[in-house]
Amino acid sequence: MSRTMRSLNSLLGGGVEEEEEEESDGRCGLSYQERIYGFAACLAGGLLCTLLSLLLIFRPIKFAVTFTFGNLLSLASTAFLVGPMRQVNMMFDPARIVASIIFIGSIVIALVCALYIHNRLLTLLAIIIEFCALIWYSLSYIPFARATARKCMGTCFEVEF
Repeated sequence: MSRTMRSLNSLLGGGVEEEEEEESDGRCGLSYQERIYGFAACLAGGLLCTLLSLLLIFRPIKFAVTFTFGNLLSLASTAFLVGPMRQVNMMFDPARIVASIIFIGSIVIALVCALYIHNRLLTLLAIIIEFCALIWYSLSYIPFARATARKCMGTCFEVEF
């Protein structure tokens, strides 16, 4: 393993001696390099889908499907780094459980509204909720980010949280 890969591995919480334990910690037996490739591929695909969805903004149903698929790929990318079980455990941590449930629920609702109901207004509403839940969920990983966001929103809308 190269020096750069070892440095990256230690930053992600791994170690060379941990390669044998990968199957037991929920990473499906993938090597460190395979996990990085999986992460990069899913993240790039997710970002590409999300950016492409902007071209479909005036076609709400196609926009919803593309945007939601991009979010799912981006979320899956982090499972390559920490393992699927740890990802699920982190998502349902008490600090994130509400945002995770709203995010997953809005993904399901957006896809149902887009693919089965074909209602543009409900699809857009679900996408807005999905986007807000994704932001709130993402902020939970940054120290003091949620408190700062609450303060900014309170200042902007003159509301106390």
